[in-house]
Amino acid sequence: MSGYQIITDSNTDLTPALVEELNVHVIPMEYTLGGTTYLQYPDERELPTKEVYERLSAGEVATTNQINSLTFTETFEPYLQKGLDILYIGFSSGLSGTYNCSRLVAQELAEKYPDRKILVADSLAASMGEGLLVYNAVQRKNAGLSIDELYQWVMDNRNRLAHWFTVDDLNFLKRGGRVSGAAAMFGTMLGIKPVLHVDDEGHLIPVEKIRGRRQSLNALVDHMAKTVERPEEQTVFISHGNALEDAEYVAEQVKSRFHVKNIYINYIGPVIGSHSGPGTIALFFLGKSKD
Repeated sequence: MSGYQIITDSNTDLTPALVEELNVHVIPMEYTLGGTTYLQYPDERELPTKEVYERLSAGEVATTNQINSLTFTETFEPYLQKGLDILYIGFSSGLSGTYNCSRLVAQELAEKYPDRKILVADSLAASMGEGLLVYNAVQRKNAGLSIDELYQWVMDNRNRLAHWFTVDDLNFLKRGGRVSGAAAMFGTMLGIKPVLHVDDEGHLIPVEKIRGRRQSLNALVDHMAKTVERPEEQTVFISHGNALEDAEYVAEQVKSRFHVKNIYINYIGPVIGSHSGPGTIALFFLGKSKD
């Protein structure tokens, strides 16, 4: 049995330390801010994520692009040439065309390298939800699963990866067409903080409206209580849109209520953060379902 490499994209929002620990190849996603195009690397080498959020808060608008076929080819091919198989775990097809592009490239390369396996899995996940799926996949690879067994594990368990978000600035949801202009205006006046999740098709869906920031943070943890399985065995991920203090508050609530094994906190990267906005907080864990 040949060895294989796990590849993913930077929307996993994994820290540089975790990328190194997990030995995954992370393809940077692309975004444009202030007329300049940047690549989102885990180590923020092109533009610090904190600066991106400061500029978004000041009113700048960012646009984002999916990974193109040339980038996928240039990433995959060196591993195939070295005799390694590839498992790519990609950003949700419900939010981007990136996965579909990876699938087409995999089909083309399979003809060129008929002795190699190139498996691509739609994570149906976003931000550190995608990251947590990759994290758990690596643990199983290290335990000895073959590439086929691991691909099947990802497909079987991706809809156990629960995502719970709350957004602080409704205007970012308005720009994305998820709330109307009137709803954003009145919601802002009333201090409404929507709670959203990623559904089984990988789409970001509003679930409820909470009045008050602290209450919305508590709601994330309340949703975790409904579906989490064996939390004491779990590593939980929390990501934030330049709101570390609120992320740490959620982490403390999760620790005190569920006694989880470990918690990692990191920024929501610029690509997703361009759409969710500053102040977004997201909680990720394995549950009975995504709901």
